[in-house]
Amino acid sequence: MREPIRKLRGYAEAATQRPVRFVVAALILRSTESGTEVLICQRKADQPMSLKWEFPGGKIEPGETAEEALRRELDEELGISATIGKNVARIRHKYRNGGTIDLQFFAVREFTGTIENRIFNDVRWAPLARLTEFDFLAADLGLIRDLSEGKLL
Repeated sequence: MREPIRKLRGYAEAATQRPVRFVVAALILRSTESGTEVLICQRKADQPMSLKWEFPGGKIEPGETAEEALRRELDEELGISATIGKNVARIRHKYRNGGTIDLQFFAVREFTGTIENRIFNDVRWAPLARLTEFDFLAADLGLIRDLSEGKLL
């Protein structure tokens, strides 16, 4: 009797696994008299993981490189044309709901255009040392710690 139950349990787990989503995000940086700041964005209340803070970016579409996807996303979300810099970090994170993301972070130190908040609840510049004061998405937490401690940039 145990063998059929194990097989059924294994089948159910395989059926609920979701494909990995490949995502990119920008660390848009600027230097100020008090140090380096990064642009952070807050999700709207009606979105999944509402009011959490994140970095701008999004999914990589079929046929796009990570850099092309990030350039497109920054134009769509913020209205800027960015020069995508070096890959700073790559994280694979599995959420409690079973979804997994493969997330690449790129430094952006140059862009043209004026930043417009097109889709977020809030957009603001935050000093790297104060990032831990914001309620970020779970996938970003390790990166936030490293950025705030000056380990990545």
